[in-house]
Amino acid sequence: MRFACVCLVIGLLLTESRCLSADSQARPNIVLVIVDDLRWDDLGVAGHPFAQTPHIDRLAREGARFTNAFVTTPLCSPSRASILTSQYAHRHGIIDNTERGPQSHRLPTFPMVLQQAGYETSFFGKWHMGNDNTARPGFHRWYALQGQGTSHDSVVNDNGTIRQTVGYVTDVLTEKSVEFVLQPHEQPFLLYLSHKAIHPETAQAADGKLSDPTASNFIPADRHKELYQGVTIPRRPNYGVPPLDKPVLQQTIPGLPPLGTETVSSDVSILNRLRMLAAVDEGVGQLCEALEATGQLDNTVFVVMGDHGYFYGEHGLSVERRLAYEESIRIPLIFRYPRLVKAGSLPADIVLSLDLGPTFAEFAHTKIPPGFQGHSLVPILSGQQVEGWRDSFLIEYYSDTVFPRMHKAGYRAVRKGSWKYIHYVDQAGMDELYDLHADPYELSNLIKSPAASAQLGELQQELARLYQPVTTSGQ
Repeated sequence: MRFACVCLVIGLLLTESRCLSADSQARPNIVLVIVDDLRWDDLGVAGHPFAQTPHIDRLAREGARFTNAFVTTPLCSPSRASILTSQYAHRHGIIDNTERGPQSHRLPTFPMVLQQAGYETSFFGKWHMGNDNTARPGFHRWYALQGQGTSHDSVVNDNGTIRQTVGYVTDVLTEKSVEFVLQPHEQPFLLYLSHKAIHPETAQAADGKLSDPTASNFIPADRHKELYQGVTIPRRPNYGVPPLDKPVLQQTIPGLPPLGTETVSSDVSILNRLRMLAAVDEGVGQLCEALEATGQLDNTVFVVMGDHGYFYGEHGLSVERRLAYEESIRIPLIFRYPRLVKAGSLPADIVLSLDLGPTFAEFAHTKIPPGFQGHSLVPILSGQQVEGWRDSFLIEYYSDTVFPRMHKAGYRAVRKGSWKYIHYVDQAGMDELYDLHADPYELSNLIKSPAASAQLGELQQELARLYQPVTTSGQ
């Protein structure tokens, strides 16, 4: 079994590992694990009543778990590009999940910054900006799935060689990542592990339209198929609630029922997602074991995050994440680095996926590129109160034809303090306004409320300030 083989690999390769130089000891290794579609509340440490994520939970207990972490575009390709470039989607230009392979070769990314600073950089997993899985700039080691990959026996580009793997994809990616950790490293390293999990097996049908990933499409490892039998799935108060004051979701879509209790995610699909997560968590444990075996765990900034959230039936939505509601934009973000971060920290500052690049650049003792729009989290991770830290951010989505409910429903939104304003740019009369303090589940649209007119005006001004398109990406 591949899961057991990883432990054997650790033992066989230990004798080949070397200590880092004195200079690299001052600059930590960086391990970034991105889990596809991972909700912020899917983890045991976040209060989930039955999800078994002991290894990710350990990182949080021994480090920091941000309680207000968000993405700026809740869709795979744009979100991943924002993580890599520290830029909003309207800056980096990867605005949807269509073929963006050639464009993604030109992105100015934080791995390029680290590579130029002397880091040994590696990528394992799902690139998901087009189907092209050839090596991107900034990586010494490249091991990428073809397109979104498959749950079993995926085809990969292994440093320029096309290989057919055998086994469960999460375990394959973990095994290759562990091998990289255990190799001799003369310099500090970046391990960028981008899982296919917990994404369904297929997202599109042959006609290009979004298929319905039923329970059979979320494929856990064989060893986890019976996990969580008989449990009760937690539901948020907005679960199955028909959207009665959200015009964009009330539109009649040919062939689709109105949103409500009949359109929520099935229990089995939710359970299979959490079963897929179990293999990811085991992989985190194996990476920790490899780092401990080489004496590098405490010299490593270990980060686990989601690329965006997911709907489990809130507002009647399932199999989706494109909207600007909290279930979609909020993510888990965990840092472990005991040389700086106090164990059990729960920073409440608003942090974004854009902040990863500047943070890693500061850890690498190199200059943060002027094109990065995020901010370094190092001061917050060290426990400082940062004066003037952000209290607002932009959320944006560009219409595509894949998800029928969001056709011609592109938006720009702003979340500021306890308020959120969503401006739909493709259709008039669709806007939404929420007071998240009084209405955390976004059930009452205040866009027409005279009592909220002052807040609406303030948010419209803030949205105009945050949305600053440029003609050249990265400027």
